Amino acid sequence: MNQDESIRFATKYLEDLLSFFGINVAVYSTIDDEVIQLSVPSTSMNSLLIGKNAENLRCLQHIVSQSLVAKHAEITRVNVDIADYKRQRADRISERAEGWIKKVRATGEPMTINLNAADRRVVHKLAEDYSDITTHSEGEGRERVLIISKLSSSDEE
Repeated sequence: MNQDESIRFATKYLEDLLSFFGINVAVYSTIDDEVIQLSVPSTSMNSLLIGKNAENLRCLQHIVSQSLVAKHAEITRVNVDIADYKRQRADRISERAEGWIKKVRATGEPMTINLNAADRRVVHKLAEDYSDITTHSEGEGRERVLIISKLSSSDEE
């Protein structure tokens, strides 16, 4: 299954899955960095689809991804967003990260923050805009943390 077929399959699969819950909507799809982006418009079922701590959202994403794996699709990584939940969350994390970066810049002390993988990616991406800041992750699984630190003057050279 090539890239275009993978996108069409993932889109239709998610639409069919949602229709099982009585949600008949058109899913908007794009591709970004080898990840199929599936966007579900807002419905009265947003809270059910997102779930507590976005667990249901992650499950939907996992189901679609695994269906692509089973079909031997060229692209199997999927990002599902419902009613812009993930985009809004990323915006909130970015705002918080700006504060963390300011604190690290002011104190020179590294900060360790416990975030999920998606939130860590948001902070890593934001930190790329700062020439004097570096980020990395340490640990395994749910114990993985993000570390924000200031580059020493010797690191910048």
